[in-house]
Amino acid sequence: QVFLEESGGGQAQAGGSLRLSCGASGRTSSRYAMGWFRQPPGKAREFVTAISSNEERRYYGETVKGRFFISRDTAKNTVALQMHSLIPEDTALYFCVAGPGIGVRTVDYDYWGRGTQVTVSS
Repeated sequence: QVFLEESGGGQAQAGGSLRLSCGASGRTSSRYAMGWFRQPPGKAREFVTAISSNEERRYYGETVKGRFFISRDTAKNTVALQMHSLIPEDTALYFCVAGPGIGVRTVDYDYWGRGTQVTVSS
């Protein structure tokens, strides 16, 4: 079992930046790919970004490429999401995820945090 806890959500103005963090604990979490999904109000969950366990691969959703950046600290079992040039459409509940292999589908990840809210105002 891997436990994930997000932090760093909040409110931002359009054009601003926010940084989300996720702490992982439990069963050899450093071996898992980790990432972020988000769920805008009234919409389905969508892939944001992911990073492989060895940090060699990073995937980004099309709507966040060039604005969001993922990183991880394996020694601390943390993953961070740095978000720049925020737009109102980034408003969503952001979930930290972990799974055996990097992917872009919700089914690729076995473990999910409870989410942290990000709200971007225009």
